[in-house]
Amino acid sequence: MATVVVKLMDKIEVEEVTASTRASMQASMITVYLAYAETAQRQHYKSLAVNIGTTLYEALAQAGWLSQFEELAVWCEQMADIEVPKAKLWHVGVYAQKQPLNYQLQASDRIEVYRSLNADPMSQRKSKSVVKSSN
Repeated sequence: MATVVVKLMDKIEVEEVTASTRASMQASMITVYLAYAETAQRQHYKSLAVNIGTTLYEALAQAGWLSQFEELAVWCEQMADIEVPKAKLWHVGVYAQKQPLNYQLQASDRIEVYRSLNADPMSQRKSKSVVKSSN
């Protein structure tokens, strides 16, 4: 038998947890991974244990990213009711596939937060090739 300390609103409760209870709690949990390249130099990665049935939005909140990244929280509020991701407006996905915030996560999903691009990548490549060819 193990002892678990739970902190609830400045009140600490100690509960006895049996091995079977602990196994049952772990069986209802999955691990997901979060990735966010805030800038080219600042990247964030996190693994997170969540309950089966957790949504993409709930995982972002559990990870603390909605409080850590204000832009992401504002964007989530604006997009909360949208069921079908809109290409250029969408900032989150799973394995490079844009997903709605109510998407139910699967074990080992990689949640990706996309930042807005400063310029279209194709335009950047074209301008680089023009500069190289003129040299």
